[in-house]
Amino acid sequence: MKLSINLFMTLDGVSQSPGSPEEDPRGGFTRGGWLMPVFDEGCGRAVGEWYSHTSALLLGRTTYNTFSSHWPQITDPEDRVASQINNGQKYVVTSGSVADVWADTTTVLGKDFLHRVRELKAQPGDELQVHGSIQLARTLHQAGLVDIYRFLIAPVLVGEGASVFGPENPASTMTVTSSTVTDSGVVSLELTPGEFSQAAAVVEDGKDSIRQD
Repeated sequence: MKLSINLFMTLDGVSQSPGSPEEDPRGGFTRGGWLMPVFDEGCGRAVGEWYSHTSALLLGRTTYNTFSSHWPQITDPEDRVASQINNGQKYVVTSGSVADVWADTTTVLGKDFLHRVRELKAQPGDELQVHGSIQLARTLHQAGLVDIYRFLIAPVLVGEGASVFGPENPASTMTVTSSTVTDSGVVSLELTPGEFSQAAAVVEDGKDSIRQD
């Protein structure tokens, strides 16, 4: 399976608490719910496409708890995302146990979870998907285990908040494999990581050019 990170993000890179102010107020974050005013049909289609590739979910403890308090209540048989989340295999990275809220929930102990993720990636299937779970996503990114990045980038600025990217991250040049803009201005991006590259603006024969070594 490929490992994908699927996140909602503001223009300033924050992914914390997109759904409501109460979702994730850790660190005193008070601007939760920033995605909902711009979440339109195009966003819904993008998220539906994300989940169409899900073979299993890999979640952090906080996101698992958030999902378990919401998704089991969605019983609409036409909601394919809810069906995938409720009925699919879920792996939870945690230092302790979790209640068996759903069927097919397996805990992955934190001390050896990167080794376990590598084992899961070696299994057959489409994608092992991370949704939310910012700290987990950051750790997987830093370990170089992510094959696909998907973001819904909202035209919103919130200032401080948790982000998957930071100054300690490895350098990388991303290749955009698909992109769309929804009616409300949300940018849907799918990217794959690659080697970091650099170039320089130079003047050659009186022309402004780009030189890449």
